[in-house]
Parts: sequence; structure tokens; C-alpha cells
Amino acid sequence: MSQFIESIQLCDGAFKRLEFHQQRINAAFADFYPLLSPFSLHDCLAQSDFPADGLYKCRVEYDEKVSLVEYIPYIIREVKSLKLVTTTLPCLPYKMVDRTVLNKLYAQRGECDDILMVRNGLITDAWVANVALYDGEKWYTPRLPVLMGTQRAALIFSEEIFEKDIYIDDLMNFKSIRLFNAMIEFGQIELNPWSICK
Repeated sequence: MSQFIESIQLCDGAFKRLEFHQQRINAAFADFYPLLSPFSLHDCLAQSDFPADGLYKCRVEYDEKVSLVEYIPYIIREVKSLKLVTTTLPCLPYKMVDRTVLNKLYAQRGECDDILMVRNGLITDAWVANVALYDGEKWYTPRLPVLMGTQRAALIFSEEIFEKDIYIDDLMNFKSIRLFNAMIEFGQIELNPWSICK
């Protein structure tokens, strides 16, 4: 079984944010396979039989080489409430296939739709999404999330969001919270901080 995964948005035949996915693949190779050159994600996907219409999650699993490329139709699930859960998971620059610990944390959500993880009193991210909070002027994303997401990287690069340590006690000082990932565009899921359950 491969160790790493990239989930890439394919919308009407166009792949989103490939350069940021490639950066994450490069980080995995630098740490785990330093003597090997990372594969080209662009070339890999160009050789695959991808759908030309509709919204799909392109799932690429790999270790030293690509072991799986598949396309799964995607529908955004509704998220209206978040449950605070504590984690000790470290901040990772790449995405692992094994989500056992994350799934156990997600199982603690109770009647809420998703979780909001907290490490050492600091907000990190949701189950499968990064988060950003709005203070009335700017959007801020946790400086050390569990996963360094590709859309997060793109939004930081374009200065649409800014990194900051966000303490759990500061949550109610923000006006809105957004969840986003490779498949969920920034602004598609937005909640009031009062929808966060302790």
C-alpha cells in the first residue's frame, strides 16, 4: 500500500492548483526518497483517462512511484456545526494515505457535522479541511495545521489569507469561519463561530 496521497480537483476537464500539489509531492520525496527524483504530476495526469465534464476528485496514491490514479464524482457535503476535539497530531507538509487517527477523532463529533481540532490550545484544522477565520478585516488560517493543504498554500501565496496562531479562547473574537480544501473552494462552506460546540 502506498504511503502518500494527493486529492486533486478536476472541474470540467481542468485540474486545479497542480503546482501546489507538486510542491507537496516534492516534500514527501525530499523526506522519504531523497535519492529519487519526484514524478511529474502533470505528466502522470495527462497520460490518464480523465473525464472532460463535471466535478471529480482525482485520487493519486504513491510512494516511490504512482500506484493508483482514479476519478470519483464529487458532491460537497453540508457542514453547519463543528465539535472541538483535542489532538496531538503533528503538522505535516504531505498527505498520508493512513487516516486512522483522523477518523477516530472524527468519530468524536457527536451530533455535529465535523470536528475542529485543537493542539496545545491552538486551532489546527477540520477533519478533511483547512480553516480560516475572519476578524472583520482579514482572513487568518492556523500557522501549524495538521495538514498543509494545497488550497491553503495557494491562498497564502495570493495573500487572501494569512498565517497566525489562533487560540481556542479567541474563537469568539472572529465573525466567520470557513472550511476549504482541494475540492471545496474558499467561501463554499462558511459558519458562525457560535456553531462550534465544546
